Parts: sequence; C-alpha cells; structure tokens
Amino acid sequence: MKKTLVVMLAIAALAVTGCKKKEEAPQGQAPQGGAPTQQAPAGTPGGDPHAGLKPQEIPAGAGHKGKVLETMDSAGYTYVQVDENGQKLWVAVMQTKVKVGDVVEFPDSPPMVNFQSKTLKRTFDKIIFAPGLRIVSK
Repeated sequence: MKKTLVVMLAIAALAVTGCKKKEEAPQGQAPQGGAPTQQAPAGTPGGDPHAGLKPQEIPAGAGHKGKVLETMDSAGYTYVQVDENGQKLWVAVMQTKVKVGDVVEFPDSPPMVNFQSKTLKRTFDKIIFAPGLRIVSK
C-alpha cells in the first residue's frame, strides 16, 4: 500500500511540474525576427523555424489590395508598405519576391500595434501579419 501511494505521489508531482513549465512559456509574443513563426521540429535545436515552409497561395479578392510603395526583407520575412486607396498599410509575410510598383492582394487580419522588429531596428505603428500575398500585376 505504501509503495502504491509513493508511486502515485511521484506521478502527481511530475504532472504538476510539467504543467508549471508549460505555463512559464511566453505566449503571444512575436520572435526577435519580427513575425510569428512555428517552432522548429524536435531534434533540430537551433534549426531554421521556417525550413520547408512556403508562403500560402492567396486567392483573388482576398481582402486588401494595393500598390507596393516600399519593401524590405529581414529574418525570413518580407515587409511591404502598400497604398490601398490612399491609406498606407504595412504587411509582413514569409519572404516573398515583390517589388515597388507591384499591385498585391492579401487577406485581412487583425493588425499588431507598435510592433518592434529587432532585426530591422524599427517599430511599426500598425502592421498586418498575413499568411501570404498575391501579386495582381507588375
């Protein structure tokens, strides 16, 4: 009986410890590179979290549409400033070939406010992180 009680207490202690570690993990924070990412697969410590991932194909009429005013790449992402009917928007997507003057579409997502990109050493007042963008015309 004592042996069973000791084993049950040990299991309970491990379960409680495991739960505490999960709670301590930061949640909802963007990585240093600038945009939310998926974790690297287990067994690849220090590996590229973007390895094997590609921008999603965006269908026509996805939400936002505008002309590219500025673009820059950093830490596996492309940051694009778009003029949509006179309103300037910043959007970040996984690294994508796009150039100034292209007309692009991307889905609507809630923007992040005062987002700080450490790799660009810049704070964006408002930026949308989209799963990809579609080049409508060049």
